[in-house]
Amino acid sequence: MKKIAIYGKGGIGKSTTVSNLSASIASMGLVVMQVGCDPKADSTRNLNGGENIPTVLDMLREKGDISLEDVLIKSSTGVYCIEAGGPVPGVGCAGRGIITAFEKMEELNVFEKIKPDVIIYDVLGDVVCGGFAMPIRSGYADNVFIVTSGEMMSLYAASNISHAVKSFGKRGYASLGGLILNSKNIKDEADIVNKAAIEIGTKVKYHLPRNPIVQEAEAQGKTVVEAFPDSDMALHYRKLTNILLEVK
Repeated sequence: MKKIAIYGKGGIGKSTTVSNLSASIASMGLVVMQVGCDPKADSTRNLNGGENIPTVLDMLREKGDISLEDVLIKSSTGVYCIEAGGPVPGVGCAGRGIITAFEKMEELNVFEKIKPDVIIYDVLGDVVCGGFAMPIRSGYADNVFIVTSGEMMSLYAASNISHAVKSFGKRGYASLGGLILNSKNIKDEADIVNKAAIEIGTKVKYHLPRNPIVQEAEAQGKTVVEAFPDSDMALHYRKLTNILLEVK
């Protein structure tokens, strides 16, 4: 079983990237599960017709006790989707909420029941503490990749995430696989991100170009891989998929 965590600053296009990776993996005939670890709980919406799915935390608040069927959705692309969710706004800690959701997933034996070939965790990386570090520190993921652009705050978050990964890596947990450049068409962006990767001590694994077809697909509530499977952008996502699956 391949276990991958994708981190990145909010708004960087991380969930878009992850959903297209999941759809691409499913199209290869593999069993893939996407676990959204963002309080906004919108990681999997483009796999589910643009609609948010019930979250683990929402179902726990509503029902007190839940079954796997309450929170596990299989999308039209064949991707198994789970959203951890977040606390009620203004009450509670988002990181603690993720820990609670992960504990419940273990209790429900989700991985043993689904037996996925690939698990992808989509994790908000603005703050790498508590629950947001769960995929790194608890042995859930084997490799961590960071989505970034050439924007300063995006690179700052990437640096913080990389430090956290390396810190936990000393304990035998997930290792840093590299950066994924999701282009914002900033001047000299590739050079900026390549330089940052060297400073971080890693490499840029792939450069995703900026393409309006991504927004066109999202307007349909779909991934590019599903909406425009023969497009150049879908090909980029498939190439990135193959690269990430090959990382040991």
